[in-house]
Amino acid sequence: MKADSLPLHSRTPLAWGRAVLADPIALLVDHAFLERKAAGNAMELLTRWPGDWTPGWVELMTSIARDEAAHLAQVTRMLVRRGGRMVRFHACPYAAELRALVRKGVQGELVDRLLVSALIEARSCERFSVLAEAAQQDAELSKFYKALYSSEMGHYKVFLKLAVKVAGRRDALCRWEQLLAEEARVLAGQAPGPRIHSGFFESVE
Repeated sequence: MKADSLPLHSRTPLAWGRAVLADPIALLVDHAFLERKAAGNAMELLTRWPGDWTPGWVELMTSIARDEAAHLAQVTRMLVRRGGRMVRFHACPYAAELRALVRKGVQGELVDRLLVSALIEARSCERFSVLAEAAQQDAELSKFYKALYSSEMGHYKVFLKLAVKVAGRRDALCRWEQLLAEEARVLAGQAPGPRIHSGFFESVE
C-alpha cells in the first residue's frame, strides 16, 4: 500500500490507528454509515451528468454505488459477528463540513461535489492503510482494511478524473488544491474518537 502517494496535506500517524481500534465496535458502526453514505452519494450523482456528456457516467456511478454497498454488507456482517449493531442516528461532521464548501451553481456545484467525493475517498484510503497496519493483532480487521484500500484508491481517482473531464484540467486542479488545504483544516478540527474521520488524540504528535 502506498498511501504516501496521496496528495493529502496532512498525514495520519500510526498512533491514531491504535487509539481508534481500542473500540472496534464503535469504529465499525461509524464505518458502516460511511459506506452507506458513500453509496448514497454515488446514487445522487447518477442523474447529475454534465450537459450532454453522458457516455459512461451512469455506469461509473452505479459501479461505485455497488462497491460501496458491498463494503457496507461486509462491515455490517463483521459488526454483527462481534456482537455489535447499527444505531438509529449517526453524524459525520467531517463530511458535513467538506460538503458545506460546495459552490452553488450548475457546473461549479458538480465539480465541487466530485472533488469533495474524491477528498473523502482519498482520506478514507489513507486511514484504511493506517488501520491495516495498526490492527496487526486483529488479523480479520487488518486484512479487511488492506482490501478496502485498493477500492478506495480507485474511487478517489475516478472522481478526480471526472472533475477534470467536467471543468477542464486547469480549473479542476486549481480548485482541487484549494479543497485539499481545506480538508486538512477540517480534519484538524475534528474531535478524537473511534471514527474513520476523527481528529487526532492528544497523545498523538
